[in-house]
Amino acid sequence: MPSDTEAQERASHAEVREAGRWNFRPPTPLAQNPLFQWPPRPRAIFQWYAAFWLEISTTTLCFALALLAYFAILPELAEMQVLAWGWVAKVWLANLVPQVICAGMLHYWLIMRKGQGDRTKYDPRDQACNNGTFTFGNQVHDNMFWHIASGITLWTAAQVIVFWAMANGYAPTMLFPGNPVWFVAFFVLLPIWSSFHFYWIHRLLHWPPLYKLAHSLHHRNVNVGPWSGISMHPVEHLLFYTNFAIHFIVPSHPLHVLFHGYVQSTHPVFSHSGFEEIVVGDKRQAKAGVFFHQLHHRYFECNYGTVEMPWDRWFGSYHDGSAHATGETRARKKQMYT
Repeated sequence: MPSDTEAQERASHAEVREAGRWNFRPPTPLAQNPLFQWPPRPRAIFQWYAAFWLEISTTTLCFALALLAYFAILPELAEMQVLAWGWVAKVWLANLVPQVICAGMLHYWLIMRKGQGDRTKYDPRDQACNNGTFTFGNQVHDNMFWHIASGITLWTAAQVIVFWAMANGYAPTMLFPGNPVWFVAFFVLLPIWSSFHFYWIHRLLHWPPLYKLAHSLHHRNVNVGPWSGISMHPVEHLLFYTNFAIHFIVPSHPLHVLFHGYVQSTHPVFSHSGFEEIVVGDKRQAKAGVFFHQLHHRYFECNYGTVEMPWDRWFGSYHDGSAHATGETRARKKQMYT
């Protein structure tokens, strides 16, 4: 039986090997939302949400995009009482244009120009070319096709259904400033709802029949890039965007629906960027990737949810970035498939 010293040395060597699998690995163990930790830590909770709402982040970007789309593009609800290609096309463009700009600019800076080299890049490998695993034999072209043709189309379809239902009284509508407290609070709650929904849909997608049919397309991307975000099979998109059903239950405003869409679809562009941060010169400009989810793409049977809710910790699938967690994940995966 090994002594405590030998056990510590083995653990230390394992950590060195784990770190060596990555070009960049943030400090571990990875942090999760303190809102769900006991005892309560009000200061930590405030700092957590301040990082999302009081700094430049994907959350504030999604909110800005929602405001821009609402005031510049989205028609009045009265116009959306009748399904017509005119206003449906406006919703589609409100989704397509920001998505192409965000994913395109990130891809150009990080992948094509290599503007920050490999600084904060998780996986040292480049995007795959001449690889028959991907549609068109090219990872980027594959991701762009499924991202746009299926992802943006079905994202738009889900929103169109909600807008039409709101306009016709089939979905509860809250018109500002009818309830200003709830109007503001729902923006904070929507990312938490999205995290809750994503965990359970994601677990379902790892059920072998559904994984083989649909989710395996997204998991072609072990080394992810900006266009990998919502590069999914149409069946997965249909399940993914059932998230919008919340608007048939909870009173909401069209601005909430737009924000929800960007959180659901534009945030993954950044979280799948493959880089922890965007760096220009020697200065950190913004947080980008999410190592928590990068671990899922590397090890598959872990981190099905997000850091917003602790479902993975509660249900034993949490990978905190350590070598010990990698060992546990591999043992669990072996048990699942034998």
